[in-house]
Amino acid sequence: MNDSLRLTFPLIEALPHFAHAFILRHPTISVDAERDEVLTRLRPWHEEQMIEMGFLPEQICMAEQVHGKGVAVLHSPSTAAQVDGIISNKRGLGIGIYVADCGAIYLADPVSGAFGVLHSGKKGSELGIVAEGLKMMEDHFGALPENVRVQLGPCIRPPAYDVDFAGQIRQSCLASGVLPEHYADCGICTSSDLSRFYSYRMEMGRTGRMLALLGRHV
Repeated sequence: MNDSLRLTFPLIEALPHFAHAFILRHPTISVDAERDEVLTRLRPWHEEQMIEMGFLPEQICMAEQVHGKGVAVLHSPSTAAQVDGIISNKRGLGIGIYVADCGAIYLADPVSGAFGVLHSGKKGSELGIVAEGLKMMEDHFGALPENVRVQLGPCIRPPAYDVDFAGQIRQSCLASGVLPEHYADCGICTSSDLSRFYSYRMEMGRTGRMLALLGRHV
């Protein structure tokens, strides 16, 4: 699915029991404010998208996001403090992270049922958050890397940004045992169309956030 307000990705869409979306820029919500105020303005819109995806807002876990490599294991809805990723295998649970140039990495294993979303920009990619997430999915849920599907959403890329962290993410996944045919990158740069994407770099920090959502239905 690719419409004016949300994206979905064929790699994840092909998996039964999982639902996902990448929520794009809203055309009428003002985002010329500090981050917390912007997220408050966006919250009703984002909650509508959660419901459309099949989850109540109270079923969604959110990562606090501190530009590290911490990944939380959650079995019930909550905010995961001081981490940039969440993994789970719980049916009826959804995971959300915000991005505005950093990469949203979707992880879904149709064999074990484990899934997760990671926030990976320059710092997270350098620290290896995707390798950390894959290892934790295996340790906690028996998700073998060769079974995990990995999707990278829109993020900033060269030449708009001097670091190719999208390339780093792919290399880290393959080095961790993800099969090339189970890895997909949408290839979209968030600087390419400010009518559809928020870009922290292009808008000098005063912008909104896209929302990456992934859940497992009951």
